[in-house]
Amino acid sequence: MSVQRKIERFLRRTQMKDTVFGRLAVGDGRLVRDLRNGREPRAKMVARIEAFLASHEPRP
Repeated sequence: MSVQRKIERFLRRTQMKDTVFGRLAVGDGRLVRDLRNGREPRAKMVARIEAFLASHEPRP
């Protein structure tokens, strides 16, 4: 699954605003908007996003 799809699912599940997600995950409030417009994140940014998503997964 692409990182953009993971972000979109996270945003729907948590009701978090896309700008808040970008600021918290990588310090860039335009991240999600830019990804939707075709921005391709580098490996280091993908790793930061994945780490943020993993740290915010609901506990079973």
